[in-house]
Amino acid sequence: MAGGYLELIVWQRAMDLVVSIYAMTETFPKSETFGLISQMRRCAVSIPSKIAEGSKRSTKADFRNFLCIALGSAAEL
Repeated sequence: MAGGYLELIVWQRAMDLVVSIYAMTETFPKSETFGLISQMRRCAVSIPSKIAEGSKRSTKADFRNFLCIALGSAAEL
């Protein structure tokens, strides 16, 4: 991949989502710090992370697999 994952619109949007989720969860009750807040943030971070990791794999099939994992994290979120 010539430009890498940084040029992928899906990765850029996923990073925007991470920023939004962090901002949104700041408004949640502090009692959710180790519950819902933590889970939502981990799911959000997983999406662009898996896209980036998959883009550096050696085959398109591997990349597709990581995109499916990222999609699963989005569904969980």
